[in-house]
Amino acid sequence: MAIIASNFKTNHTRETTVEFIAKLNDFLTEKKIDNEVYVFPTATSLNSFETLSTLNIGVQNAYPTKNGSFTGEIGTEQLDEFNIKTILIGHSERRHVLGESQEEITKKFNFYKDLNYKIVYCIGEPLEVKEQGIEQTLEYLYEQFVGIDVNYENLILAYEPVWAIGTGVTATNDDIKAVHSVIKEKIDKPLLYGGSVKVNNVKEICSLDGVDGALIGTASWNIDDFKQIIENTKDL
Repeated sequence: MAIIASNFKTNHTRETTVEFIAKLNDFLTEKKIDNEVYVFPTATSLNSFETLSTLNIGVQNAYPTKNGSFTGEIGTEQLDEFNIKTILIGHSERRHVLGESQEEITKKFNFYKDLNYKIVYCIGEPLEVKEQGIEQTLEYLYEQFVGIDVNYENLILAYEPVWAIGTGVTATNDDIKAVHSVIKEKIDKPLLYGGSVKVNNVKEICSLDGVDGALIGTASWNIDDFKQIIENTKDL
């Protein structure tokens, strides 16, 4: 059964997020869809949402702390208010745009692991690594598992080639299968694909061996598109 996740990134407001999640929850209820669905709104849009148990609201980022003097960050004191127990860690935009090191990512992972959060852990390679071939790509990806407990029971992995995120360029089926098959051999966890996943390609991607679902950015921000994505993958 495919796992479908939406990462809002820096999009939507508190008001439009409430509307989005209400419509999504109604859709899942009416269609009797029992796939796992995740939505990661902005931190300012977190709220006490009434949802099905299969619709999980997570946070895109948080600091490894309860509270404290960390300007611009949020911790578990803020997440607990809304009963958030799911977090996205290691996304390439936090690695490459915001400069999070593997050491910082590992610290965050271990902190939220100890609190038994559901962790969606992202890995991916930039174009210059991909062009060096599959061996170099896998070596680069393995470095992103340093310090990470891949046996953690509440772990979902997401492979997102950096060169395919928001570019409109989707990895070929062979690209996806090559990476997913090797990771699945080594790590027995659900493995999502992300990177220019759209309404018209999500079913084909999620049907590939070793692909357990999708982590979607741009194409998931419109509620009608996201509902169609879930509709297209509900029987996989």
